[in-house]
Amino acid sequence: MKKKLAVSTLAVSMAAASVAGFPFSSKGLAEHFGVSTASAAAVSQADVKAKVEKIYAQLTEKERQDLLNYEQAAGNISAATFEQIFKPVLDKLALETEDLATAHKAFTSVSSVVYDVYDKDYTAIKEIRYDEKNVDLLKRIAAKAGVKNLTAEDFTEFLFGDKGVEAELRTLISNKSGAELVNLLANASSTNEAFNALLDEAITKVLNHNTVEGGLTVSQVVYNLNITPADIKLSLKNLKDTVPTTTPALKALAFAYLRAYPTDGGTTEPGTPGGNNGGNGGGGGGTVTAPVTNPTATPGVYDVSKLVTIVGDKATLKLVDADVLKAFDALVAANAGKTGLTLTLNLGTVNAATVEVPLSKAIIEAAKAKGIANIAITFNGLTVTIPVGQFSEAVTLTASTVADTTVTSVSSLKLASSVYDFELTVGGVATTTFQQPIIIKLPLKNTEGLDRELLSVAKVVYGALQFQGGVVDGDHITEPRDGFSSYAVLENKVSFKDVASVQAWAGRQISVVAAKGAIEGVGNGNFAPKNNVTRAEFAKMLIRALNLENNSAKQSFGDVSSTAWYAPYVAVAAEKGIITGRSAAQFDPNATITRAEMATMIARAVKSQKPEAATNVSSLSKFSDAGKIAASLKDGVAFAASNNLVIGNAGKFNPNNTATRAEAAVIIYRTINFK
Repeated sequence: MKKKLAVSTLAVSMAAASVAGFPFSSKGLAEHFGVSTASAAAVSQADVKAKVEKIYAQLTEKERQDLLNYEQAAGNISAATFEQIFKPVLDKLALETEDLATAHKAFTSVSSVVYDVYDKDYTAIKEIRYDEKNVDLLKRIAAKAGVKNLTAEDFTEFLFGDKGVEAELRTLISNKSGAELVNLLANASSTNEAFNALLDEAITKVLNHNTVEGGLTVSQVVYNLNITPADIKLSLKNLKDTVPTTTPALKALAFAYLRAYPTDGGTTEPGTPGGNNGGNGGGGGGTVTAPVTNPTATPGVYDVSKLVTIVGDKATLKLVDADVLKAFDALVAANAGKTGLTLTLNLGTVNAATVEVPLSKAIIEAAKAKGIANIAITFNGLTVTIPVGQFSEAVTLTASTVADTTVTSVSSLKLASSVYDFELTVGGVATTTFQQPIIIKLPLKNTEGLDRELLSVAKVVYGALQFQGGVVDGDHITEPRDGFSSYAVLENKVSFKDVASVQAWAGRQISVVAAKGAIEGVGNGNFAPKNNVTRAEFAKMLIRALNLENNSAKQSFGDVSSTAWYAPYVAVAAEKGIITGRSAAQFDPNATITRAEMATMIARAVKSQKPEAATNVSSLSKFSDAGKIAASLKDGVAFAASNNLVIGNAGKFNPNNTATRAEAAVIIYRTINFK
C-alpha cells in the first residue's frame, strides 16, 4: 500500500522534472493550464487536455522519438529493477506483497502516458484516475497517513497549485533571462549541478509545505509516512541513471512547451521552430520578464531572487531599503505582540560560487527599531541567520562555496556537505568575532550510508579541523558560530581503546558526544571513562554540546586565568547562570563535580534554551536517597529526572557521588537529544 504512494509521488516528481527548465512568463504555467491562484483543484480537465495537446503539437520528429524511446524503455523495466530504482523510498515502507504488481503496473501506466498523449490516446490517464483499485488505494493511504483524503486532483494541485512545484520553480527562475534558461535546459543532465539544484530546491520546498496550514495534501501524506525529499531526489536520480532515455524525453517536453507558450520575448532554443537566433523574426528576442516582487506578499519571507546580479562567478544582492522596510512592517503586522521576529531574504537558486549580501545601515537600524531580531539569508539550501541587534553599521555577508580539497586534503573523514567560507564586514571592516552567534544552516549531501548521529560541523583552522557539533534536522545541520571561517560537515568517527567496561551503557553516547567535539580523550587513544570530571571540564562539555560558545562572554573569577583552556567556557556558563562560583571571586575549576551538581547544571542549561520545559517535583520520589540531595540542588535534579536527563541506579540517585567521564558523556548525549 505504501509502495503505491511512492510510485505516485515519484511519478509526479518526474513530471515536475519535465518542466524544470521552462522559462515561465509572469502568468506562469498555472494560468496556462487554467489553474487559479486560489485553488489548483479547480483545474478544468478539458483545458488541461487542450493545453497539453498544444504543447505536443510543437514536438519535432526527434523529440517525438525521444518520448517513444522513454515509453518503451520504462515499460520494459522488471519488477526487480523497479524496486531497485525506488529503493530509497521502499526501504522506509512496509510493503505488502500483493501491492507490488499494482505498484509496478502503475509506474508503467504513468510512463506510457508520456508518449500516448502524442497519439491522442488517453486510456492510461483514465485508468490512473478512475481505476477502482487506485482510488481505493489512495483512500487507504490517506487514512494511514492521517489525512482526510487523497485524490488524483491532489496530484494536479501538487504540480500546478499556488504552492506546487511549478509555482516554486517559477519563483526560483524569475530572475533569469530567457537565454540563461534556454542554456540551463539545453545542458540539463544528471551532472549539471545548476539544473539539479533548481529542481531539488523546488521539490524540497513543495514537500515542506506540509507544515503550512492548508498545505498540499500530497506533501502532508509524504511527510506523515516519513518519505523525505532526499529519498525522492535519489529515486529520480536512480531512474535517470537506469533509464537513460528519461532526460531526453523531459527535455523534449520542456522545449515543446517553450515553443507553445513563449515568454515575454519569445526566446527559445536556437535551431528549433519559433527559435530566436538573434534577429527580429521567429520567436522574437528579449528575456523573461518576472513580476515585481511584493515585499509584503508573504510576511516573514521576502523573495529577492530578482534582485541578484551575477558577474563572473560572483553574485550580489542589490536591495532597495524602502522595500525591505515594507517587508519589516508586514512581518510585524502579521505577528502583533510577538518578539524575536526573523525576516528571511530568499535569494532562490544562485549559480555563482560567491554570494555577497550587503545590508545597509538604514536596514540594520530599521530592523532594531521595529523589533526585528534577525535577518536570515537563504539560497541554494544554505541559510545564514544574523542577529542584527549587535550591529550599528552596515553589514555585508559573503558566502563562498570552495573546493572540497580544502577539507579532504587535511582529513580522510567522509565529507557530508559542500565546503563553505564565510566572511562578515561591519562598517566595511572585516569582523571575526560576534557578540551574538550567527547561525549557519548547511545543506547535507552524499549522506547515504553515513551515521547521521556522527555528523558534525568542522571548522578549518590552520590546515586542521576543529569539530563544533551541530544539530541535524532533515537534510540540514544547524550550528551557531561566534566567529567565521571555512566550514563543512563530516562523519566524525571517534573510537577509544579503553571503553569496553562501559560500552553497554555509555559506548554509543561517548562516540556521539566525541564526534560533536563536546568531549575529548585523554591521549594515546584513551578516554578514561571512570575518571572523575572537574567543574572546568564539565563547563566545556556542556557549552560545546549545546552550541553556547561565545568568545565575547566575560568572567571575573580570581582563580580562572584568562589564558586557561577552560576560561571561555566558564565565562559563558557563568554569564548564563549555568554554573555559579564557590564565591563571587572563586570558581574552583579543578574541583570534582558531583552527580547532583551535574544534573543541576544540565537543568539550568536546558532551561536557558527551553524556558517552557516543565519540572515534576514528584519525580524525586523514585529515588530512595532523595533526602541526601542538597536543598539548593533539588530543583535541578527534579527537572533533570522529570525529563529523563538523569536516571538512577537500583532506585538510588547517589547525588553526592563524584561524576565519572562516562556518566558525563551519557547525560550530555541525552541533553543533545532533548526535544
